[in-house]
Amino acid sequence: MATTPDTVPLRLHSRRGGNTIHPVSVEAPPLAASPDGSLRELKQFRRWFSWLIPTFVVANIVMFIITMYVNNCPKNSLSCVAGFLGRFSFQPFKENPLLGPSSSALDKMGALNVAKVVDDHEGWRLITCMWLHGGVFHLLANMLSLVVIGIRLEQEFGFIRIGLLYLISGFGGSLLSSLFIQSNISVGASGALFGLLGGMLSELITNWTIYANKMATLITLVIIIVINLGVGILPHMDNFAHIGGFISGFLLGFVFLIRPQFGWVNRIYEPVSSRSSHPKFKAYQRVLWVLSLILLVIGLTAGLVMLLRGVDLNDHCSWCHYLSCVPTSKWSCNTQPISCQAEQLGSQYTLTCSNGKSRSYSLLNPTANQIQSLCTQLCR
Repeated sequence: MATTPDTVPLRLHSRRGGNTIHPVSVEAPPLAASPDGSLRELKQFRRWFSWLIPTFVVANIVMFIITMYVNNCPKNSLSCVAGFLGRFSFQPFKENPLLGPSSSALDKMGALNVAKVVDDHEGWRLITCMWLHGGVFHLLANMLSLVVIGIRLEQEFGFIRIGLLYLISGFGGSLLSSLFIQSNISVGASGALFGLLGGMLSELITNWTIYANKMATLITLVIIIVINLGVGILPHMDNFAHIGGFISGFLLGFVFLIRPQFGWVNRIYEPVSSRSSHPKFKAYQRVLWVLSLILLVIGLTAGLVMLLRGVDLNDHCSWCHYLSCVPTSKWSCNTQPISCQAEQLGSQYTLTCSNGKSRSYSLLNPTANQIQSLCTQLCR
């Protein structure tokens, strides 16, 4: 729990979000008496079989394998990690320390590139970037988090609600990221994962009256969320995607994860003449449902309009960049593009980075991709 190709170093959604809990302890069993005296599980509290989240995990793995095939390191780079894997081998550690493809390969596969979204009208990148990962370590961290969080939620609420929560939150995370981080490409499922965390928090709030150990669960969940968001202020992590996904998921939780009150559940199978007048949802649940839906629609619409108009929110918020990276004496938060120029003299190529680094290489008919790979390694 975010380069224009060929000129800017790769920026990735790096995630740490594996330790989560889901509040499931309730004060009464989710069963209602049927007319013949037997007990039947109510639909809103049934235990679902989880198949969608495992499918998402498989889809992410398949997309990573396809990306590595497209990357074809032996053809496009002079050196590769794990060369025995052939065209599935990884870019050099200095270019991609996460054991993965080049930024140009990710861009070909649909990474979030704001310039292409705005100028080339490739809005689909706001969705496709969710299914791409920068490397094996990135993929493993996100998929472990998705399994731990997502399967439990799908078992509780079903594949439709959790699937929509995941996808819309991922879109919201991509949208906020693209409004603040516009010089780098971005990949990863962390916005969607933070949406699941946000949904867990709002689900606890909106269904507050039916849970036991409320405060202990709330405090634990808030601590987990704060820690995950805190990690996002480190360099090379797109905390704007985390924040956008979390806010989207938090609002969606009030809409998708609302539960009926047990008083209403128990009256369903009572004789009509003796039924008590318990409402299905409490007034505060209805209010939160309406407000959250309105805020979500307004927020996503406004964000999309600003993005398509080429708005950079950093121009309107001078301190917001600290939400994604806080500079210290140990690291820098500079994400400005670094270009590279190549000069050829026979078989001698001299590469010069915009940050002043320079180095000469003896190369025999190198391809443009091979030169770009050397530039990326030199200028990082």
